[in-house]
Amino acid sequence: MELLKRHSKLSSSFFLVYVEVIILLSCFNLQGPNLLGLATATTVIRGNDTDQQALLHLKAKITGDQLKVMESWNSSIHFCQWHGITCGRKHQRVTKLELQFLELSGSLSPYIGNLSFLKELNLASNNFYDHIPQEVGHLRRLERLELINNSFSGEIPSNLSACSKLTYIRMRGNQLRGEIPGSFGLLSKLKFLSFVNNSLRGSIPPALGNLSSLEELYLTYNALSGVLPEALGRLTNLTHFSADENSISGSIPTAMFNLSNIIVFSIGGNKIQGTLHSDLAITMPRVEAFSVWGNQIYGKIPISISNASNLYQLQLDENRLSGNVPSLEKLENLFVLNLYTNHLGHGIEGDLNFVCTLVNNTKLGILSIHNNNFGGVFPKCIRNFSRTFSVLGIEHNNILGRIPDGIGNLNSLEVLRASQNQLSGPIPFDIGRLQKLKKFYVDSNFLSGIIPHSIGNLTMLIELALDVNKLKGSIPSSLGNCQNLLRMTLSHNNLSGSIPPQVLALSSLSILLNLSSNYLTGELPFEVEKLKNLGELDVSKNRLSGLLPNNLGSCVSLEKLFLDGNLFEGPIPSSLSSLRGLAALDVSDNNLSGKVPEFLASFGALKYLNISFNDFEGVIPSEGVFKNSSATFVEGNNKLCGGITELHLSRCNSAKSSKTSLRLKIVIV
Repeated sequence: MELLKRHSKLSSSFFLVYVEVIILLSCFNLQGPNLLGLATATTVIRGNDTDQQALLHLKAKITGDQLKVMESWNSSIHFCQWHGITCGRKHQRVTKLELQFLELSGSLSPYIGNLSFLKELNLASNNFYDHIPQEVGHLRRLERLELINNSFSGEIPSNLSACSKLTYIRMRGNQLRGEIPGSFGLLSKLKFLSFVNNSLRGSIPPALGNLSSLEELYLTYNALSGVLPEALGRLTNLTHFSADENSISGSIPTAMFNLSNIIVFSIGGNKIQGTLHSDLAITMPRVEAFSVWGNQIYGKIPISISNASNLYQLQLDENRLSGNVPSLEKLENLFVLNLYTNHLGHGIEGDLNFVCTLVNNTKLGILSIHNNNFGGVFPKCIRNFSRTFSVLGIEHNNILGRIPDGIGNLNSLEVLRASQNQLSGPIPFDIGRLQKLKKFYVDSNFLSGIIPHSIGNLTMLIELALDVNKLKGSIPSSLGNCQNLLRMTLSHNNLSGSIPPQVLALSSLSILLNLSSNYLTGELPFEVEKLKNLGELDVSKNRLSGLLPNNLGSCVSLEKLFLDGNLFEGPIPSSLSSLRGLAALDVSDNNLSGKVPEFLASFGALKYLNISFNDFEGVIPSEGVFKNSSATFVEGNNKLCGGITELHLSRCNSAKSSKTSLRLKIVIV
């Protein structure tokens, strides 16, 4: 026993001496165990153990790592050399954790709060989910918090206000809910705050007005309600404010119009009422983007707006503004002017005078003034607009006169919308010079003359609407050059001649081809088989004749087919059995004959069928669409029989059918 005690004391003494030697040698940066020739199984922990353990806990919560980034997080190298880690030189503590755009998924471990030297946390554009842990509020040195484009849910940790050095918070594109913590008003160094595209509710806390250093505040795409706090007018350093697409009501606080450093002011898509400040451009001299679209703002556009010489974007659309638009000649930097869907103009000459004040603007790109009450003649000065001009929207007004001849000068124009006005005269021949034009709408006017052959030069055209006018002559075959067309409507005109095969050969057409209510003649061209992607074909109310082409069955994407009001004859081709997606079929008012095809009863999508006023005969099916008398129209076919009683057809003569069958058998024998 005594021997055991001595041995124990000796062992203890040796251990103490060993530890002291190790400590002494470590002071001289020497490897004690190696120097003494002793082996050890214990791995020496290099750096701070708290940070390393916190990082390993973070790694453990990551459940998806497609790029295998976390494989570098192991004991073979110092944790300061792990991917995304930056350490301070002095203490070898983690100061930056940057794991953005790495396709990581998982939750954020509460151990994040143990990285007490952390200044930057960036997890942007991954798939982190679950709550943001409250422990983030323990990071007293944190300056930047970047969590955008993840799936974080739950409420915003209110104790983030304890991170008094925070200057930058971005949480855009998550699933955060609850309210914006009022305690954020304590973050006196905060310069940037973004909660765009979440599900935040409640009012904007007035305490945010205490953030005297705040320069940018983004709250767009949430469910915020209440009013804009008057206290926001104290944010004298604010340059960018955006709260679009919420449910904010009330009026814009007068103090906010006095934010002299504001560059972007955007509150579109809310329920804000009231009028615009009369000294708008004077009190906001630096403003470049002013957007209040989609609210309930009324009154006139302030004359002072003409002094906003830095203005690049002015969006006043979808409000209740009225009166005249002031001169805009000083807005030399204006690129976007959206005034549509208001009550502007008086429906008289002079309403559009402001348009010509923009002629000297060399940067104007978009002018949308549709859905108003503008009257007067289509301004000829538009042909002198800048070469950057790309969108002109003037539809749904009372604009008179012709489309200016020089409109071909606008060689950057991509969209021209002038529908539902009172325009007259021909379509200018030089329209063909607009070779970047993608959308051309001049339907529902009083345009006359022919469709110019030059329209075939618009090879980038996607949508063409010339319907409901007084156009005459033939459909130009040059339209076959427009091989990007998705939608074309030429209906309700006085067009004549045959349908050019080149038009039906446009395989790009996928939405609609409407040639109805004209005076077109001849047969439906064989090239109709090229319309394999088309959803709706309407050639009704013309003078087309001949048999329905067999290859009409190649148009397998058709959902609506209108052939009514023509002179077609013969049977419905059996090839139409391939049009199984048809929802509407109208062949009424023709000279079609033969039996009603049985395959129509098997079309599950068919909700409207009109075969009336033809010469069909035999028994009508009783299944599918034929069971619905409100969806099936068969009158005017005197040789049809059977079907459901609501169709009011005569009963089929079974005896006659039997004799016919017997005769047929005899002939066959």
